Amino acid sequence: MTTIYSTIDQLKSGINGTLTISGHNVSVNDPAKLRAAIIDDLIFTAVFSADPKAQSYARWLIRRTGAALGILSSSIHDLYMLMGKEKIGGFTVPAINIRGITYVSAQAVFRAALKGNVGPFIFEIARSEMGYTEQRPEEYTAAITAAAIKAGYTGPIFIQGDHFQISAKKFAEDPKKEVDTVRTLIHEAVQGGFYNIDIDSSTVVDLNKATIEEQQHNNYTIAAELTAEIRKIEPKGITISVGGEIGEVGKQNSTPEELRGFMTGYLKALAQQDSDLAGISKISIQTGTTHGGVPLPDGSIAEVKLDFNTLEKLSKIARAEFGLSGAVQHGASTLPDEAFDKFPKTGTAEVHLATGFQNMIYDSAAFPVDFRKRIVDYVHEKLADEKGAKDTDEQFVYKARKKAFGPFKKDMWHLPADVLQKIGGELEDKFSFLFGKLDVLNTRDILIQSIKPVDVPLAPPAADAAIASHEGEDYGEGE
Repeated sequence: MTTIYSTIDQLKSGINGTLTISGHNVSVNDPAKLRAAIIDDLIFTAVFSADPKAQSYARWLIRRTGAALGILSSSIHDLYMLMGKEKIGGFTVPAINIRGITYVSAQAVFRAALKGNVGPFIFEIARSEMGYTEQRPEEYTAAITAAAIKAGYTGPIFIQGDHFQISAKKFAEDPKKEVDTVRTLIHEAVQGGFYNIDIDSSTVVDLNKATIEEQQHNNYTIAAELTAEIRKIEPKGITISVGGEIGEVGKQNSTPEELRGFMTGYLKALAQQDSDLAGISKISIQTGTTHGGVPLPDGSIAEVKLDFNTLEKLSKIARAEFGLSGAVQHGASTLPDEAFDKFPKTGTAEVHLATGFQNMIYDSAAFPVDFRKRIVDYVHEKLADEKGAKDTDEQFVYKARKKAFGPFKKDMWHLPADVLQKIGGELEDKFSFLFGKLDVLNTRDILIQSIKPVDVPLAPPAADAAIASHEGEDYGEGE
């Protein structure tokens, strides 16, 4: 039976004998007991305790316990720089968005990674996902770290802010306010242990302008400004991996001219901030995919014609001309299985995977039928205004059910153990399959040689400290 502690004193009593707190650090006295039960109590307290102070303390305790075991949130920047120099390669790094039952789902990732001796893989969550899944950075990092502890994984873990996106509508209304909103989110994310951040200002590209430089101007200017902000606040000894984006996912395919136009402008704008600043390590492009896939009237997903030639061409340009790791593919989790081995063959640096795992959870034979009905009823009742005029019920539910992860988070985490075990096993099999297709099996040595994790000091939250609230914040668009 999992315990959710109501106070910090209860929490400290619960860990007595298993963990020892000394100032800003934690030592592990009983690793077996920690993995068997205590880490479950800590993460459930971190997510569900009624006391915000107990939540905050449990999150801190999980991160410092992870550090004591060699589990350190890290930046993938140095590995990507080696890819840019073509000193390593031949694989595509999977970036996995976890929207629901994060603790169980992340354990499945770690188990698959351990089984396959996998090196680089990323956990990520987008600006919009933080809203509808009710997972702020501090909580997400705690859940991923706890999952690593539970699974027996050690080494660097990569946690990424995906689609830290500028809302085109809000930017048009007040450019400074919208950029500052993303700036504030970056500060929260870095404090929460996100040392990989994808800036998405591609939403303000203006294709009505006459030249590529003019079209990309707002995009590269904002990307450079926010890169400089990241460099100001990144922890000592860590160069945060920053990504840029030139083509909004779901729009027209990217071109070499757009890549060169963005990078030329970006590098000039970044040098104006500070000529010594490290720039982006990768570039996201559009090749024909749509976030979540395109649902057909019966709720199935339309076949996507992804342009692998564009991926290959732009990845080569990114490496040869700008020293980047290559191009990044978004919206790929709903592609057919046979597509995934093409990513490493075309030199794709990173591929983002999200909706397919959401679908596996909801559509699992183990998922309780009555619970699924409650979610469908919720979507129809609470999200009815999001239904398109031409949407069938199946299309609408498919597109909107992602927004049930937040309201039903506690119910999902508390599903029966046998249900969670079956869903976790199905996810583990899928992650193992994808790791094989993306050629990251047996890359652990490459990871260890490329990344030197840094133990970033983290003070325990003061007992009387105010807990930051982000309730009601507008999270904008993004996967």
